[in-house]
Formats: sequence, structure tokens, C-alpha cells
Amino acid sequence: MDVAVLKYSGESTGRKISLSDAVFGIEPNDHAIYLDVKSYLANQRQGTHKSKQRNEISGSSKKLKKQKGTGGARAGNIKSPLFKGGGRVFGPTPRDYSFKLNKKVKDLARKSALSYKLKDSSISVLEDFNFDSPKTKSYVTMLNALSLADKKTLLVLPDTSKNVVLSGRNIQNTKITTAEQINTYDLMNADTVIIAESSLTKVQNLLTKE
Repeated sequence: MDVAVLKYSGESTGRKISLSDAVFGIEPNDHAIYLDVKSYLANQRQGTHKSKQRNEISGSSKKLKKQKGTGGARAGNIKSPLFKGGGRVFGPTPRDYSFKLNKKVKDLARKSALSYKLKDSSISVLEDFNFDSPKTKSYVTMLNALSLADKKTLLVLPDTSKNVVLSGRNIQNTKITTAEQINTYDLMNADTVIIAESSLTKVQNLLTKE
């Protein structure tokens, strides 16, 4: 499929670029997308949550009262989970939430996400660009020119561009990544994916190599 190439000023270059059907034209696999997003979110978790069990609580181990004759329930020491300040039963402990996902499944998920975006006409291709200096105003001007100021956008660059990254990092609902770091979660989370022209070759090579 051919897509028009735009300048970052919003003007047309008069050129079109062909997108690979093997990446942007497949039948999307929803389950692969689900697994890849689940893996991404799980990998973001620190897993450092911790509560103290009764053997970790500071306190006396003396029996609080005699076993019988008080009219109340029998009680052990003050560290019992039944009392305020006692240990927690089956509380959270540090753990690793990450899990492995096969590379072919991850590739299928990213291709499925890109195919969904193209079907929804939510992909814009920009001619390669850079800013002379890091200015948030320059990035906002670009979004306004592309009529994307009120949308959640993902900009995919061929390589890290310091001026572009610094210009867009403080703008709400805007994320900037590179072709090699592209992931399913960011693709599905964005309303519109803006791809720099040189990034297309890298993305297509990344997702089609065996």
C-alpha cells in the first residue's frame, strides 16, 4: 500500500512510499497482541512489594493470657495476625513478574498492531527531519501542522535525535522512540503513529528477518 510522505511542516512532498504487506498488511492476531502487551506491562513491574509475617514482627512471644477461663477466645502472642500490629498472613513478597515471550510471537504482535493502525488510517509518514535546537514550541508547531495536537501520538525515528527527543519529552500524550525500540504496547496505546521515512526500512527489516 502506498502512503503519502509529508514534511514536518504539514506540507506534502508530492511523493508516496510503499509499505510492505508483510508488515503493514497482515491479518492481525489479537491473541499475540494481548500476550505481548501483557509481557510488556509485567516487565515494568518492580516486584519489590513486601509485608512482614509474624516471624518478622518485633514483639514479645509471651502468651497474652491463660488458655481457659477468661470467657474470650484463646490467644497466643502479640505477633498474631489477629491483633493490630501483628504479622500479615500470606502477604506479598518480592518476586519477578516478567515472563519470556517467543521472538516470533513478539514480531507477529508488532506487525498486527501496525496493520491495525494502517487499516484505521492512523499512520503518518514524515520526511526525515531534525530541529536546530531543542524547543518544545517546535514540536508543538509540528503537531499542530499535522492536526495531531489533541491526539495521543508515537513518533518513530530511525535513530535517537537529541533535539527532537528534548523538544517532545514534556508534551502530554506524546512519546518518541526509535525503530529498534518499537513495541506493541506503545503502538496500540497511540491514536496516531508518526513514522520518519528512514525508519520504515528499519522497521520492515526488523520484523521480516528470520
